[in-house]
Amino acid sequence: MTNQRRSGSRAIAVFLAFALVQVFIQLSFAAPAPGPAVPQQFIARLTTTGNQPITVNNASAASGASLLTGATIETPAAVSATIDLGALGTIELQPNSSIQLDFDDSGNVRVKVLRGCVKINKKGPGVAEAYTAEGASEKTNSNRSGLGFCYLNGGLNPVGQTAAVVGGGAGGEGIGTATLVAILAGGGALAAGLIWAFHGGGGNPSPH
Repeated sequence: MTNQRRSGSRAIAVFLAFALVQVFIQLSFAAPAPGPAVPQQFIARLTTTGNQPITVNNASAASGASLLTGATIETPAAVSATIDLGALGTIELQPNSSIQLDFDDSGNVRVKVLRGCVKINKKGPGVAEAYTAEGASEKTNSNRSGLGFCYLNGGLNPVGQTAAVVGGGAGGEGIGTATLVAILAGGGALAAGLIWAFHGGGGNPSPH
């Protein structure tokens, strides 16, 4: 009887051990494989002229503020701002400008120009795009890493052309289109007057 009990206990022990091994094997196959690490949301940093406040999403913000994708940034008169995108580059806003900024973990940067002028210095992977609600769009490529445009009648006017007209730097406010037209019109009128005067139009009528 004693030997039979021992044999029975050993059989039960072997069976339990086998059952436990099977359970562990099934659990190991059922466990989900480790997935890719979820990247942390990218955060941009803001710097303003003289640490003066600007507006981000209708709230006041100054140097050191964090910017998440989808933010709307507005600069007042005489205050410019720089958005540091780290390895992706920088974005510069001139005074009296407004943009909506979107970026992703793949390095793509989209800037919707709502008002004023913006410069984009793109680095790293991805593509930078400046665009307007009216459909104008400019993008970076392998030969073009920088974009600089001003919003004008729904389009994008190169910043360089604006600076050449006003003869100022990036921080100048420039002159309006109406003022430029008036200057050109005045110059044309002056030239016409000089031609008329030197070709007899300005002399006294000859006596008969």
